[in-house]
Amino acid sequence: MQQITGILFDKDGTLFDFQATWGAWAQSFLLEVAAGDRVRAAELGAAIGYRFEAELFEPDSPVIAGTPDDAARLLLPLMPGTRPGALIDRMNAAAARAPMREAVPLAPLMGRLSAMGLTLGVATNDAEEPARAHLAAAGIEAHFDFIAGCDSGHGAKPAPGQLLAFAEATGLAPASVLMVGDSRHDLAAGRAAGMGTVAVLTGPAGGEDLADLADVVLPDIGHLPGHLSGRGG
Repeated sequence: MQQITGILFDKDGTLFDFQATWGAWAQSFLLEVAAGDRVRAAELGAAIGYRFEAELFEPDSPVIAGTPDDAARLLLPLMPGTRPGALIDRMNAAAARAPMREAVPLAPLMGRLSAMGLTLGVATNDAEEPARAHLAAAGIEAHFDFIAGCDSGHGAKPAPGQLLAFAEATGLAPASVLMVGDSRHDLAAGRAAGMGTVAVLTGPAGGEDLADLADVVLPDIGHLPGHLSGRGG
């Protein structure tokens, strides 16, 4: 088996539990843009695959693995007179303030992985600025040698641009890197980049949704050290 020297993480649903973080945040944001009108907010939520009263994203919501641009395109038809750039800026600013729920205690895990000699990075379809804000708030930004968002100049997943940029920036062979994520976009990008793929179940997708693109499916990223040491998940 190829020796693993680097791990590239997706952010939402991987480092941070997706529904616990974004379910409640989305309700607050939609109420804000709907000026407090709950019926209007629910209509906006439906456009992005979000169940407003339940505070949950549907598993097939197109924004789960999408970019802020994807979400804006779905919302704009219901927001006449709103400029795309203004909506995206508003979304990114609100996202940067979102209280993130760690999938597992992140600081000790990242410290352990770094101590194993692994080079770490983050590749997210979120914008880079809110992504860095989330990582900094969790106290783990310094553990990553590479952080890229959908607006960092490398494209967005499922294309492999971010992943190949990580390999180039760190001097690692793609085959020695694991791409860890909770969505098919993450795993397809990993396969396209020639990396190993690890699925985790801290996003909306189930194991059956991810197994065909994953070398292994783990409950969460806390099982990575055991997996890497050959003990399995």
